[in-house]
Amino acid sequence: MQNVLTPSVAGMFYPADAQTLRADVARMLGAARAEGPPPKALVAPHAGYVYSGAIAASAYARLAPVSARVRRVVLLAPSHRLPFRGLAVPEVTHLRTPLGDVEIDAEGVAEALALPQVQVLDQAFRGEHALEVQLPFLQLALEQFRVVPLIVGEAAAGRVAEVLRVLWGGDETLIVVSSDLSHYLDYAGARRRDAATTEAIEALDADAIGYDDACGRNPLTGLLLVAREKGLEVDTVDLRNSGDTAGTRDRVVGYGAYVFT
Repeated sequence: MQNVLTPSVAGMFYPADAQTLRADVARMLGAARAEGPPPKALVAPHAGYVYSGAIAASAYARLAPVSARVRRVVLLAPSHRLPFRGLAVPEVTHLRTPLGDVEIDAEGVAEALALPQVQVLDQAFRGEHALEVQLPFLQLALEQFRVVPLIVGEAAAGRVAEVLRVLWGGDETLIVVSSDLSHYLDYAGARRRDAATTEAIEALDADAIGYDDACGRNPLTGLLLVAREKGLEVDTVDLRNSGDTAGTRDRVVGYGAYVFT
């Protein structure tokens, strides 16, 4: 029997109409440059599509050569609404978007739950946009996949890294971290801050990234630890902010897209 987590931010962060959503995401993916090797992991922003959709698309477009090969996505996002310790998974079988249902990888969830820092916590997913907004991009960029959805609360990088090592898999598994960068600085200040954060990401330097540098700092730094262990390289494919897309320049939010190969 299906137990479905329904969308929380359809019609707000992205279109609720399936046809419109499909057309918008396809347009953004089509406009993105897709050169370069496909990623084992990627980092994409999670604001409303009018603000950060094009930046996210620049990372997802790199999946085109492996759209049929990737069968499992380990998707990590920070918690914006519920304070808790550790990482959370939902007690559902599917995640729904206007484009359809994405099946949960029950085996992957069970593997994650074997670790003490992971718990079932449905409340972490209710109203949380950071994970949800990534799903339509995955639905168009990949042919068929299951997802291991993880909301990350207060968790040290090493504890997140433990979960990623368990779920790392092979070429069939993609790791996605949902994160924006700096928040509410002026345009010039945000560009400086986000450039420094990007340098740290490219250097796989988890210790150099603070909570003010990236709202997804906890899942991001966990990924950086494992990426360093695995010898991955990082390619920054887009770096902008809301002042470049759909907002004013007095208080902006930074967005970066990064692929790990």
